[in-house]
Amino acid sequence: MAPLSIDPRPLNTDERAVLAHILSAEFSGSSQLRSQLDRTEVIAVWGPDSVSVDLQVREPCEHAALPEALVPVDAHVHDPSGAYVGEILVWTDRGATLAALEFAWVTHEMPMSLPAIVNGQLSWPA
Repeated sequence: MAPLSIDPRPLNTDERAVLAHILSAEFSGSSQLRSQLDRTEVIAVWGPDSVSVDLQVREPCEHAALPEALVPVDAHVHDPSGAYVGEILVWTDRGATLAALEFAWVTHEMPMSLPAIVNGQLSWPA
């Protein structure tokens, strides 16, 4: 299914919190990606009620120099009992700017919200 375009909007509180949490990890390009958060907009959703979104960073911004499009951070999501329910993936456009926030879930039903950050970990349901 192709993403559903929307009128560009700022990141909501949950999207920003999850991105900031993941980008707080140190890796080549992390500081440049963190600096893009204030200029990042959501431009599409991956489906009705999906929490996965396409992103666009407004210029001017400091570009990262990542070797791949996927941010190299393991962002596993667990439920309150500790069971693995998926992971958050952050994608970049040619390794330079934030391009997508994906909740890749392994549960039977699609998550209706992004995970919360609890004790420094991603926890769902939020």
